[in-house]
Amino acid sequence: MAKAKTVFVCRNCGTEAPKWIGKCPGCGQWNTFSEEVIVKTSGIADTHFTMTNAVPVRLHEVDSKSQPRLDTQTDELNRVLGGGLVRGSVILIGGEPGIGKSTLALQVALAMSNYKVLYISGEESVQQISMRADRIGSKNENCYVLSEISLQNIFNHLQNLKPDILIIDSVQTLQDETLESSPGSISQIRECAGKLMKFAKETATPVFLIGHITKDGTLAGPKILEHIVDTVLLFEGDQHYLYRILRASKNRFGATAELAYLK
Repeated sequence: MAKAKTVFVCRNCGTEAPKWIGKCPGCGQWNTFSEEVIVKTSGIADTHFTMTNAVPVRLHEVDSKSQPRLDTQTDELNRVLGGGLVRGSVILIGGEPGIGKSTLALQVALAMSNYKVLYISGEESVQQISMRADRIGSKNENCYVLSEISLQNIFNHLQNLKPDILIIDSVQTLQDETLESSPGSISQIRECAGKLMKFAKETATPVFLIGHITKDGTLAGPKILEHIVDTVLLFEGDQHYLYRILRASKNRFGATAELAYLK
């Protein structure tokens, strides 16, 4: 039998409480708690990636140059990332609706023809993705597309395909079937992002997550989402103009002072 539990979760930092609290004890923000129903289902098996050979090593013995950065084939994007794509990194791309986040991610998937790329969309069918690729005008025989929102099904495909790069469009559409809450809820975003981060680190697979923003310009979902990922890229600009600006508000592998001009 599935066991249901009702908790109150802070939208800002993800702190859980058994009842509603006016001020969050974790981040100090007011009126950020919302009710979430969580059901742990024992009948659904979770996919785990385990590093069986991981042992502590001396820091000075680690060769950081043994895994060079991956070239995204876009000089502007390489510069904003700090010189290229780091293996095992998780990059969150946020921006207003219609600004071009999905198009940018698909351009990256089509440009990196030397790597096996899996583009997963929870908002479009594979036919719609193909239509957008035709408009872009690029081809990549190593680019695979999938329309799926179930995290468990996604992990099954990842084990079979073993892609070099994973793109998720968008993180707000994913659903962990071990939770009863709907996609886009605080608990769903937190759990899905956490498991994708675990997958990225343990398989050295770079993961792009596309995220929506709220009316006040902040990334939708719990603030812990920005803490989980390695890099946060904000896609900005006017939809009626040709060029867009891509800037990093967080980057563990490079500076945040760089700007990319894309079209």
